[in-house]
Amino acid sequence: MEKTLSKKYLLPQIAAASAINEFKLLREIILQAKSQKVPFSTMYETLLQNYLFAGYPSAISSLKILKEYYPDKRLPEVADMNLYHFRRKGEARCKKVYGNKYEKLIKNINNFSPELAEWLVLEDYGKVLGRIGLSFKERELCIVAVLAVMKFEDQLYSHINGAINAAISIDELQIVIKNLDLLGKKNLSDTGIKVLTRYRKEKGMV
Repeated sequence: MEKTLSKKYLLPQIAAASAINEFKLLREIILQAKSQKVPFSTMYETLLQNYLFAGYPSAISSLKILKEYYPDKRLPEVADMNLYHFRRKGEARCKKVYGNKYEKLIKNINNFSPELAEWLVLEDYGKVLGRIGLSFKERELCIVAVLAVMKFEDQLYSHINGAINAAISIDELQIVIKNLDLLGKKNLSDTGIKVLTRYRKEKGMV
């Protein structure tokens, strides 16, 4: 990746490169982030949460690469696997993203998979996205980048809304999405721009 990005936009690039298995580029972006003193902990959390979207193989490969560049860094301790704690955190974080549509979301998912509805709260928003190490804003920017390159339009729309709830501006979202083209694959930003444009129109922001 030839263009040098500001610190703010490196984490979404790391997340997106990992999600599409562009590991050579991931190495380049990690080096760029290291040179700009982006904390190891934030890169670790960015790649760890990617397993929710890109799966364990991608997360394992990416975190292994990250550790190569920080061999002496101490890794965080595993959190207490307290289901009540995860549920409480998960419900609070999920409501931040989905707002007054939270109950409808859970009901809709329950219609086709009660397990996924339960895991969404406990696993996604409680155990993973409720972790410390990244701010709400940082997590949402990374998730927007990942969902855009993976072309999951419905989930992307919801997380654009979550990003707005995290006080992220439309301009910031546009920059994150347009930066995806720097990953070298043709038109990686297209889905993101399409969904962001629809979001703005439906919310009266154009």
